[in-house]
Amino acid sequence: MTDHDNLHAIASLVPEGSRVLDLGCGTGELLAHLQRDRGCTGYGIELDDANVLACTRKGVNVIQLNLEEGLNLFADQSFDVVLQLETLQHLRNAERMLLETARVGRIGIVSFPNFAHWPNRLSVLRGRMPVTKALPYEWYDTPNIRVGTFADFEVLARKNGLDVLDRFGLQDGRIVRRWPNLLANVAVFKFERR
Repeated sequence: MTDHDNLHAIASLVPEGSRVLDLGCGTGELLAHLQRDRGCTGYGIELDDANVLACTRKGVNVIQLNLEEGLNLFADQSFDVVLQLETLQHLRNAERMLLETARVGRIGIVSFPNFAHWPNRLSVLRGRMPVTKALPYEWYDTPNIRVGTFADFEVLARKNGLDVLDRFGLQDGRIVRRWPNLLANVAVFKFERR
C-alpha cells in the first residue's frame, strides 16, 4: 500500500460536493482528486513556489500563503471541510492553527505522523530518534518542529472544545481502528467545534 491509499482513506471522510480548504496542500493531489471524483470545490493553501505551480497545472485553485500568519483571509464557517494533512507538525503555533481550522470550516480533518507508533517507541528505547516512512528525517534535519501522538491529539481536541467525529490510524494505506496509538504510523482525526 502507498501514500495514494492514504489519500483515498482521507478523501472518503470528505462529503461529496463539499467546499474544501486544503491547508498545506502540497502539489494539490488530494484536492484534484476531490474535485474530479467527489464533485468538491475549493482552494489549496501552499507556500512553496514549485508546489503552487504544480497545483495550477492540475487545475487546483491555490493561494500562496504562510500558514503561520493565520487564516484571517477567510470568514467563520466559509468551508464545509478544512483539511490540515501532514502540516500540523511543521507549525510553530499548531494549537492556534487547529482553532483556525475549526473556525473556518464546519468540519476539520487533520493527519500527522504518530510518534507513539511501536517502531518509534522501540527506537527511542534503543536511545535513538526514529527514522521511518512517516518520520523520514534524522533528528537534526527534520522539518517537523512538533512530535505528537494519537493520544496527545485527543487531549488537545478536548482542551479546545472540539468534538471528534471520527478517528483512526493509517498504516501502509490500511485503516487501523484497534490500538491506533500503538499500531499506526499516521493519526487521522475528523472533528467539529462544539
